[in-house]
Amino acid sequence: MLRIGMLTSGGDCQALNAAMRGVVKGICTKRDDVEIYGFEDGYKGLIYGKYHMLTAKDFSGILTKGGTILGTSRQPFKKMRIPDKDGLDKVESMKHTYHKLSLNCLVVLGGNGTHKTANLLREEGLNVITLPKTIDNDLWGTDMTFGFQSAVDIATDTIDKIHTTATSHSRVFIVEIMGHKVGHVTLHAGIAGGADVILLPEIPYDIDVIAGVIEKRATQGKRFTIIAVAEGAISKEDAKLKKKQYKEKLANRNSPSIAYELAQQIQKKTDQEVRITIPGHTQRGGSPCAYDRVFATRVGAAAAELIEKEEYGYMIASKNGKITKVPLQEVAGKLKMVDPEAGIIQEARTIGISFGDK
Repeated sequence: MLRIGMLTSGGDCQALNAAMRGVVKGICTKRDDVEIYGFEDGYKGLIYGKYHMLTAKDFSGILTKGGTILGTSRQPFKKMRIPDKDGLDKVESMKHTYHKLSLNCLVVLGGNGTHKTANLLREEGLNVITLPKTIDNDLWGTDMTFGFQSAVDIATDTIDKIHTTATSHSRVFIVEIMGHKVGHVTLHAGIAGGADVILLPEIPYDIDVIAGVIEKRATQGKRFTIIAVAEGAISKEDAKLKKKQYKEKLANRNSPSIAYELAQQIQKKTDQEVRITIPGHTQRGGSPCAYDRVFATRVGAAAAELIEKEEYGYMIASKNGKITKVPLQEVAGKLKMVDPEAGIIQEARTIGISFGDK
């Protein structure tokens, strides 16, 4: 009997269900002696022993369904070694649940923090395989994560729709896109949506440069400016602060987010009307796009193959268009940032997109 535990952890995104379906179909088409234990709400289910038995039928018809049929939650890695309010040792409890169910392996779908905990469990002796989930596409060791392209499509659609109203009213529109630490979604959506300025956490901006772009467009007779800004975009002044100082500044920020702060600064420096649009959690919602359905299915099937071979301790990844495996210890704790010198940045600059830095 093959017993598989499965959980989805961290922020939800499109194609989680598609990826789980890929794993289950990949295994159940080859053998019938399979038991699947779905843990509820991520690592919380593994910690507190909340799970339910699933069959292949439970994974039928979910390819196009967004969210996760297992539920999810955020369980910060830095708190995993800290007992809960009742004194429960979370790591020991997860190990106990795993062994109590006599699992052959645990399949974990998640992003950066999720992979840190998955690697911790690997170090504790559990058989773990992970799948690369995050809209941010910031997981080390893989060119792509599922959820990313769907989020880019939604953010792009938002920018597309802003064009008409921005043109009609001769306004500056700031579209704030998800991405606290990295700017992959903002970069791709900004280029795809025809943004004039793209602001990323990896490229500190100068507000005077942004104002200059807006004023130059106005003198050229262009009736609007669209700025795509990542949640974690940072000014050159703030980038010089120490981490603790910057956190304190954010805690005392008068505006709700970076978009509002930028709007206030731009209105002071130009005579342009500024409006803000924040698609927010819609970027995580809805059905996965075709690309994500295919990619999630592929990584799910690859995970099934590793389980059959009893090869554990890996994340399924995409490198140079091929599905492969990467040791978990090489992935955990590393972020894949946008490279300011990357070709895509240089090509965007070539067509006149400003990154607010020069």
